[in-house]
Amino acid sequence: MHTANLPRTERRHPASMHLDRLESIDILRLLNDADAEVAAAVRVALPAMARLVDAGEVTLAHGGTIAYFGAGTSGRLAVLDAAELIPTFDLEPGRVVAHIAGGRDALLSAVEGSEDSEEQGAIAAATLGAGDVAIGVTASGTTPYVRGALRSARERGITTALVTSNPQSPLAVFADIVIVADTGPEILTGSTRLKAGTAAKFVLNGFSTAVMVRRGRAYSNLMVSLVASNVKLRHRSVRILAQALDLGLAAAADLLTESDGEVKTALVRHLGAVKVPHARELLRASDNNIREALRLAALEEPQKGTS
Repeated sequence: MHTANLPRTERRHPASMHLDRLESIDILRLLNDADAEVAAAVRVALPAMARLVDAGEVTLAHGGTIAYFGAGTSGRLAVLDAAELIPTFDLEPGRVVAHIAGGRDALLSAVEGSEDSEEQGAIAAATLGAGDVAIGVTASGTTPYVRGALRSARERGITTALVTSNPQSPLAVFADIVIVADTGPEILTGSTRLKAGTAAKFVLNGFSTAVMVRRGRAYSNLMVSLVASNVKLRHRSVRILAQALDLGLAAAADLLTESDGEVKTALVRHLGAVKVPHARELLRASDNNIREALRLAALEEPQKGTS
């Protein structure tokens, strides 16, 4: 069978032609060797990713929305990335959202035919407006659902991006920014939850983390915006604050208690020499940008009775 016209993600890998005859350790070695190629493939795409990070930063700075669109593994990875930004960076719901073909049901099981609907993709993208960013995630670069979303967004002047492992994706014409992690054929032919899925996770992780850092949701390399929703994270919050301020754990714990467990509030309260309520006001005024909140605090007259 002639396969030259197939996307590279759909072609057979020459190293795994006898996959079903191999011992367990040899299957795992093949998969591991293939996984080792992913980081290099993503590295080639870093300049395009940086452009998307800059676009995403501007969008969030002006109150806009970043929206992911995907089906199957790509859609699930997009949902995962968007969901994790809320507890990691205290990102407000609705700022970064994910749409998956087939809706919530598709998170746990396949929803037959959902990814084949351009119309559903267009409907999902209809919620976006000027100043927003639409990002299609599709390993094969051919998913109709993603095509519908990107086409609709592009027609309305919305910034669009494509994340794919197919260098020849026909959907590239609908994207202002094209991010290609060319991971090639899979060890299990066509199973893009393997290398291509890993590459998509790398790209989404890198993109969203960089956007959040650029938006001031980190301090140094510390996760000061985390939402401490369990005992482990509450202990982590104390350690983060102690490291950020060069305090002992007991002093950091006291400062954190005074700030109702909010690390970023405690940080601004201490470094900005302001009271806790005012630290929160400064954070609100700066869209929770730590450095900007501290800059605003430095412009004010020193407050009395902050200790």
